[in-house]
Order: sequence, then structure tokens, then C-alpha cells
Amino acid sequence: MKNFEERLEKLETLGEAIRKSDIPLEDALKAFEEGIKLARSLEKDLEKIESRIELLLNAPEAKVQETPELDLFDSE
Repeated sequence: MKNFEERLEKLETLGEAIRKSDIPLEDALKAFEEGIKLARSLEKDLEKIESRIELLLNAPEAKVQETPELDLFDSE
């Protein structure tokens, strides 16, 4: 299927078409149905993206490897 940006642009185009006063009712209804389908698929994609962002933000930070101090205690 088309990428996110292309589908969003198509949804915007459908919205503009529906707002026109000279569009036949049947065409407006078809555009509305297509827009609802597009909006739902875009919403699912956004939820997936949000989940990935949440995982990235909540993931434990990678620890910087420290060099061990071998001579902490002098053995005498």
C-alpha cells in the first residue's frame, strides 16, 4: 500500500472534495467512506509508531563499560 504521507495527502484531498457544495451526494458518500478507511489505517500506523517511541523512551540506557579498578586494595 501507499506510504503514510501519500495516504494522508489522499485523505486531505477527499476532505476537500466533500466540502465542495457542487459534489453529488453519491460521490460525497463514496469519498467519505474511503476517507474513513484511510483515517482508520493511518490511526493504526500512528499507534504503532507511538508504541515504538514509547519503547525507545522507556528502554534502559546502555551502560558505558567502565574499566575495572584492579588495584583497589594493596595486598601486603
